[in-house]
Formats: sequence, C-alpha cells, structure tokens
Amino acid sequence: MQSSCIKCKGRKFCGKSFCPIYAKADNMFKLSRRIKKDFLSSSPAPFIGRHNYPNINVGVLSPPEKEKDAWLYDAPVYWSEKNFTIKDIITLRSSLINSRFKSNVINIKQPNKFLEIAQEIGLAYKPVDIEVELKKEPKVSVRPDSINMPMGPNASLKKVSITTNTKILPKVDKVHYDTDLKSNEGLKILYSKGINENSLSKILSVGALGLKKNRKLVPTRWSITAVDDTLGKELIKQTKQYNEIDYSLYFGDYFGNYYLILFFPYVWSYELFETYMPSSLWNPNQKLGTSTDYENYDGRKRYAENCGGGYYAARISILKKLVQLKRQASILVLRFVTDEYSAPLGVWVCREAVKKTLQSKPIYFETKEQLLKEAKFLILRKFKYNIESLLKESQLLEQLKQTKLINF
Repeated sequence: MQSSCIKCKGRKFCGKSFCPIYAKADNMFKLSRRIKKDFLSSSPAPFIGRHNYPNINVGVLSPPEKEKDAWLYDAPVYWSEKNFTIKDIITLRSSLINSRFKSNVINIKQPNKFLEIAQEIGLAYKPVDIEVELKKEPKVSVRPDSINMPMGPNASLKKVSITTNTKILPKVDKVHYDTDLKSNEGLKILYSKGINENSLSKILSVGALGLKKNRKLVPTRWSITAVDDTLGKELIKQTKQYNEIDYSLYFGDYFGNYYLILFFPYVWSYELFETYMPSSLWNPNQKLGTSTDYENYDGRKRYAENCGGGYYAARISILKKLVQLKRQASILVLRFVTDEYSAPLGVWVCREAVKKTLQSKPIYFETKEQLLKEAKFLILRKFKYNIESLLKESQLLEQLKQTKLINF
C-alpha cells in the first residue's frame, strides 16, 4: 500500500471513489459488535504464517458466527466467475477471525490437538463446524498490507473443538494416509482427479502430503506458489508433446490487471513482464516500474524472485489453455497493473486474470512482425505507452531470432 494511504487513512485524498482502507475499517467496526471470546462457527480454511519461520503462527480462519455459506469466505474461483467486486472480497475476508497458536513447522509429527484440527480443516472439502474459545477478545485494527490477502483480527486460541463430522473426499484421504508417496506426486494425483489449486494449497500447507519423515507445515503463501509451480511443470511436459501454435494474441483484464499474451509458434518458453503504471499499487511514483522473469525450454533452476508468485500463477493458466488446445508455444506475457487494482487481494488474481484473458477471442497473424506490431499499437492506444523498450529487453524474443532446427 502506498505511504500516502497511511497519511490519508481513508479520507480519499487520492480522489478515488473506493478506498480499501476505509472499506476494511468500516467492516471491522461492524465486526467488532459481533466478536466474542467464545463462539460457534464454521472454518473454511487454515492459515499458516511465515514470520519467525520455523516457529510460526498457525491459524483457524472463521467468521464470528456459524454461517450456512461459510465456504464463500475462501472461494477465489467462485468470486471470479460471479464477478465479485474488490469491495465484496474485502468485506468477506476482513470478517474472518484468525484464531491462532504458535507451532514449529515440524511439530506436526507430535500429537497436538490444535494442529490436528487445523489439518482436518485443510483436508476438508466443506467448512468444518467448530467451537472456539479465545484467550482474549480479538483486537480490531486496520493496517495496510501490500502482500497478504485481506483478513480480519487475530486472537490467541485457548480451546477449539470440531462439533460435527469433517467432510473429506475419499481420494484426498487416500493420498493423505499414503506416507510413502512424495508430496509432488500426491499433488499431481489429486489435481488429475479434479481438486483445484486453492484446495491443494490448503492440503499442502497443513503438512498432509509427502513422505512421513518429510511432512511439515508450509506457510500458506509458499504453498500457493509451490502448487502452481509443481502442477505447471507437469503441464509443461504435456505441452512439449504437441505441435506448435499459430501466431496469436489475447488481451484482457481483471480488477485492473491487464494482460497482453503473445503466442509464437516455437518450442516451449515463457517470459513475463510486470509493469506497474503510475499511482498504482506498489508504485506511488509517476514513472513506470517493471520487473521480469524468463524460462527457456529447459525451465528455471531458481525461484522467479522478480515477479514472485504471479509468475507461476499466470504460467499455470496459460499451460491449461495450451493443453486444452493441444499445442505448444513460446509465450510472451505483458502485465499492466493500473490504479483500478485498488487493494491487494492475493496471487490468485493473477491466475484468474490470465484465465479470463484466454477466454476472450484471439487475434491471429501470419508473421511475428505483424503480431508485435499489433501488440505495440494495442498498448499505445490503451495506456499511451510504447512497449518498444520492453521488447528490446525480452530474452524470449532474442531467442526466437535464432534459426529453427527445422530450417536446416
């Protein structure tokens, strides 16, 4: 969040019609009237923190009361499909109480009731009914956070118990109890059986997968990217078996995250440029801010630290499209973050934004030159920005200049 937001505190000095800080503060004020030390609720998800790793906070997320549709508080795919607004999502997420306790990441191997309950919640396909007793009433506070998904107040957990039978799919239960199965293989099996990325990241985060000796808690932020990366690598193997795609272009957006996706008829490679427009999130300046990461046919050996989790989230949606089309390609992606994206909601936004973009009608071209010309024109018209300098920095385009083996 921009430093000017901290000075403004929701007074809308920026002139925007929507203020994420004010929205969260308003919801927190309403929430404070409903919060109690003891309550019955339904938990849609655990939350595994990362600060002070390996001694971290493990949380049980839940609204302050039992609700029939508690699943809605942790449903990014549904939010995207039903066109929830940023304000809708902030209202939902800031209503979640994070009832938490301290744990070492390897304590999962020792009997611990709190951990067992967090694990059941992570494995369940429906919210788990719980009874919670907190040490103190949660303190309502509003702090801008440019990284994590919106969340309500934290409170130390005194007691927690599950009040109904937990609903866990047999296929999930089977992989969970297979302690001779590596976590990567477990993720692939569950994904092939229709378990989505959001559910898989929860299962992985509570240490419910992998060889028995290796199981441990994984911070939620890390587990999300680990799932995207693991599944992405598997999908890359599939795409490499297909014929090459035609020159094509897709353009679309979600919450002010605009994606220009260029497909080239070459073997697999992938590059992402993230450009932050002036006065957008993470860029309070009047100059454009850009970061980039790239992988060639052989893949990456290191984490894409410049673009972070957004690199893997965008990649997996692209790979799903390639598998659907039964094609492989070299893909250049340009992301433009505008001031329409008024509050950080999590890396899932990148995954859904790319998915929405690839659902639009593509434009096809005969040559690489025609494709790049249209890409330049489109961005110049939309943002009054010449992408020529970005294209000159592209490692992918430089690689495409080499003669294809088929020409020999």
